Amino acid sequence: MTIGEFSKKTGMSTYTLRYYENKKLIVVLRDDKGRRVYTEKDIEWVQFIKRLKETGMKLSEIQKYALLRYEGEKTMLKRLELLEKHYHFVVEQQKNGRYICKI
Repeated sequence: MTIGEFSKKTGMSTYTLRYYENKKLIVVLRDDKGRRVYTEKDIEWVQFIKRLKETGMKLSEIQKYALLRYEGEKTMLKRLELLEKHYHFVVEQQKNGRYICKI
């Protein structure tokens, strides 16, 4: 699907999608003419990124997670550590009344 179609399906602007691509949060396949080609897996990934943002995860942390994700299965434990660290941050914020987020 094109960036326009992908934008509609994810609810994210094309500007944001290009920004995420520039920051290596999303690695997008290209066709033989250099146009972006998004897949259903990309939709799932963007939805996950949106959930991380909703929990207050910093973009730099999401970027670390994304880079690890694109390295494959061998990084699963490192990714889990990032998520656990963030989970504890969110819980602490909730305890202190500074952050309201459903986890």
